[in-house]
Parts: sequence; C-alpha cells; structure tokens
Amino acid sequence: MVKVIGYCRVSTEEQSETGHSMGSQREKLKAYAALYDLELIEIIEDGGQSAKTLNRPGLQRALQMLRSGEADGLLIVKLDRLTRSVSDWQTLIDGFFGEKAGKSLCSVSDSIDTRTAAGRLVLNVLLSVAQWEREAIGERTRDALQHKRRQGKRAGQVPFGFDLADDGDR
Repeated sequence: MVKVIGYCRVSTEEQSETGHSMGSQREKLKAYAALYDLELIEIIEDGGQSAKTLNRPGLQRALQMLRSGEADGLLIVKLDRLTRSVSDWQTLIDGFFGEKAGKSLCSVSDSIDTRTAAGRLVLNVLLSVAQWEREAIGERTRDALQHKRRQGKRAGQVPFGFDLADDGDR
C-alpha cells in the first residue's frame, strides 16, 4: 500500500477559520485515498497561506516527510493548492515528483498521477495554464487600478502620514 500525505491550503485566514474549503478538501482527500487504496498517514494544512511561495510551514513539513521516506507521495485536491508558479513546480517535480525523484503526486480534481508519463505531461500543461491565469489576473488588476488613478480616484491605501479627506468619490 502506498503511503501518502494529504495537503490542504486556503489563501486567507478568514477562509481557514470560517470557510468550508479546508473541511471539504479533507473529505475529498480521505475519499480519494480510500477509493484508490492509498494509506493516508496524515493530512497537513496551511491555513491563510498564499501559493506564491513554497515557503509554507505545512508544505515544508510535508516535503520533509517525503525526503525522509516517511511517505511515498503527496495527495492534493487541486494543483493550485501547491503553487501557481511554473518555476516552483519545476522545483517540486525535480526534487520529488519527477520520474527520477520517485515520489508520487496525486491530484483529486485534476485526475493526475505523476507515476505515469501521461500524468507528468498533463501536469506540465496544467501548470502552464495556472501560471498564465495568475499573471492574467495580475495584469487585469494593474490595468483597473491605473484606469482608476487616471480618473482621479484613489486606488489603494492612504499613504502613511496623510489623512483621507471626505471629498466624494476620491
């Protein structure tokens, strides 16, 4: 039986404390492990943590467990729970989930299993799309804020040392 670590993440503290996402992720991981006869040795959570970096306490703990041989693979609900960066994904694939690294990555919603060449191909395609999506969101946000500033509207927080005057739409 393959030993796996379940990993859950939500982006904000509010989601972590009041949302149903973390609980939903845990249930999906348990059901998938039972269906595919995987030994789910632990579920590790990172609440209120962005996927912009791999420097998250829970993820680092899970990766250390993979390094030490405590587990054979990582089970996630969706790829974006780990990262949206292609370079971070390459680090994970090279260090853990590639053919030579020998650990498996299973993603419930994305139907990915990196133990196969097809699974690794699909993973790379989906990761490129995830990075594009993150960059496109950033571009749209930047453009919207620039448009707002050109119209003379305030965009963002009031700089330190200044007070916000009540002058309508500013």
